[in-house]
Amino acid sequence: MALHGLGKVTIGVPNVDDTIAYYSDFGLEHRGGGVFATRNGGEQLEIVHAPTRRLVELTVAADDPDDITAITARLTRLGLAIQHDGTSVSAVEPITGTLVRVQVRPRIVIEPAVSPTPYNGPGRIDRWGRAPFLTRTHPVRPRKLGHAVLGSTDLETTMKFFTDGLGFKVSDYMGDKAAFLRCSVEHHNVLVMAAPVNFMHHTSWQVDDVDEVGRGAHTMLENNPERHIWGLGRHHAGANFFWYLKDPAGNFSEYYSDMDTVPEDELWSPEVLHGLQGLYAWGPPPPPSFLEPDDLAALMTGTHSAKG
Repeated sequence: MALHGLGKVTIGVPNVDDTIAYYSDFGLEHRGGGVFATRNGGEQLEIVHAPTRRLVELTVAADDPDDITAITARLTRLGLAIQHDGTSVSAVEPITGTLVRVQVRPRIVIEPAVSPTPYNGPGRIDRWGRAPFLTRTHPVRPRKLGHAVLGSTDLETTMKFFTDGLGFKVSDYMGDKAAFLRCSVEHHNVLVMAAPVNFMHHTSWQVDDVDEVGRGAHTMLENNPERHIWGLGRHHAGANFFWYLKDPAGNFSEYYSDMDTVPEDELWSPEVLHGLQGLYAWGPPPPPSFLEPDDLAALMTGTHSAKG
């Protein structure tokens, strides 16, 4: 696959300072001006001002200029206005209004690779003594940006932009209401779901293992329990452990680990997941505010007001 993951998200919020403080607590490295870096992916988040919360820009990583040329041709066939400079091409996704940029970027390499966490099981002893997570005292810092989730008022058109235009592949469907799309070896990098208003649902950030998911969430909630949304649990689609939190603007952010991978030369058949299977395999049930964020009605009102 010419594409190899997400490069960066730019999120617009009305309360920039509060949101910057949140993502600093979340474990991202603030490099100033609302720009944040992950441990291995470099600068992968930028917080900018916007009247209401939204995904302003999404950067997708490609291998070389030939990939940019091919994507430029596909976007042109879709009739989209593009900007192309040889090492990047950008176009506005026509439904959500998100500027999507495909840019030549180096692949994220984690060296040395993280050692497998030793777990004991019935009749199997892989470690002796106290569990090693007890000695982890450092703050949890995400390794990289994993995926972003968008609500779209026209699911088919938004999906077509990512698949036919950019070259994403479909991993699984959530009934006829959403699709998990990948541009890397991970199960999904973008999830597009049908919604009554265009909005950003969440961004997801990879940590080392389920203990880091739990440690990160525990730290975030220790003095701010209102940040909790949903977790701890494990998804069926992608099989990753998860814990969702909410930033001050209303966007969800997820710690995740242990996601399914799809090697580039492996055949993969998308499944159609129904009901709760599309949401999770185990864990507490998702709260209503996860499925329909509390500010969705306000976002709809704001959109209609802006059009008027």
